[in-house]
Amino acid sequence: MTRSVLLLRAVNVSGRNRVPMAELRALLAPDLGEVSTYIASGNIVCEHPSDPVAACARVRALIAAEFGVDTPVVLRTHDALAASVQRQPFADASEKMLHAMFLEGPASSGAVEALHERLVPGERIALVGNDLWIDYGEGGVHSTRLTKAVLDRVLGVAGTARNLRTVRRLIELTA
Repeated sequence: MTRSVLLLRAVNVSGRNRVPMAELRALLAPDLGEVSTYIASGNIVCEHPSDPVAACARVRALIAAEFGVDTPVVLRTHDALAASVQRQPFADASEKMLHAMFLEGPASSGAVEALHERLVPGERIALVGNDLWIDYGEGGVHSTRLTKAVLDRVLGVAGTARNLRTVRRLIELTA
């Protein structure tokens, strides 16, 4: 059985976009089979759906209807997660400061070059397929100019980020 993870953007953050994980698991089980979640930030581990695009759209619609939260849903298979981690170029980065932004689709042409202009000292970025790897350096997420609005506008596609520690755990959970 192939397992995948559905990644939700910006749920259960600072009391906003509340999506109770236990209720979500129960809601999704009829469509996705055996479902589990990892931490409350929107990581849904499930059997790989036969139609990933339709599954993401269905999950997004269910969350909007049930919880009043409209959130992008991005699917990654176990193999895609593992390959992205293996290909990311920042082996010397801190696990806490290195994030993968999983994109819904391909980034706009020239997006990485445009984002380079917004980097603060110590930050690095690299596009690996449809995953943007961001090393926030010592300043961390709090000092970046790569805000959600900037990333969405420049990339031309929505995405959701996880730190390297979480990505590694998701690889284990989808194995």
